Amino acid sequence: MRRHHGGDLDRLNANGVATTQIFQLDKSFGADGMVVKPGITKISDLKGKTVAASAPGTAPYFGLAWMLKKNGLGLKDVKIVNLEPQAAANAMIAGTDGVDAAMTYEPFLSAVRAKPEAGKIIATTLDYPMVMDTFGCTPKFLAENPKAAKALADGYFDALAMIKAEPKKSFEIMGADVKQTAEAFEKSQAYLRWQDRAANLKFFAGEHAAFSKEAADLLLEAGIIRAIPDLSKLADTRFLQ
Repeated sequence: MRRHHGGDLDRLNANGVATTQIFQLDKSFGADGMVVKPGITKISDLKGKTVAASAPGTAPYFGLAWMLKKNGLGLKDVKIVNLEPQAAANAMIAGTDGVDAAMTYEPFLSAVRAKPEAGKIIATTLDYPMVMDTFGCTPKFLAENPKAAKALADGYFDALAMIKAEPKKSFEIMGADVKQTAEAFEKSQAYLRWQDRAANLKFFAGEHAAFSKEAADLLLEAGIIRAIPDLSKLADTRFLQ
């Protein structure tokens, strides 16, 4: 499993592809976070400083905007250097001049955790729960292939059942897909919370709409989207039953 977006709104609008979410795969449970140099004690200390993060439309960029907002700052209050998560973590570990903080995710977040003299994890999605993975399809595909969409959702929930019943085999399969051993993948996925059918029904009953509204307002303010889309069309829950 790869971390690939923060809430979907930013990526959907950045790519200009109409997508409807049909189920939630997981929630980040500390898998994504901000690392800072040892002298920085709080996020508000980052005003005027340099932060390494992926480009707009990515989970790290969204996470940075979210964390800054929650601490009275905006993206304009920091200087952003575009580095992908692995490079951003490496910059912290190497003590690269001019990089005061970085947005990254597992397994690179743990690489910084293992080098406390180089930097520290100041916040993760345990503190700011705003990164999740959802599965979406184009409205055209859903209209033409409802049985396939239902099979995709059912297949995912079957996979989660397999993780519970046969964790070692499951981690071997998933680890191989991202070139990790079963043991390494198991450690990485410990920072996620897989979302089963019951969790999906609960999430889409209210949390998804509330989160989407807050995310849309933030993305509009940050200039990442030009207008707030019709939030009622972001999800189709009929395949969860």
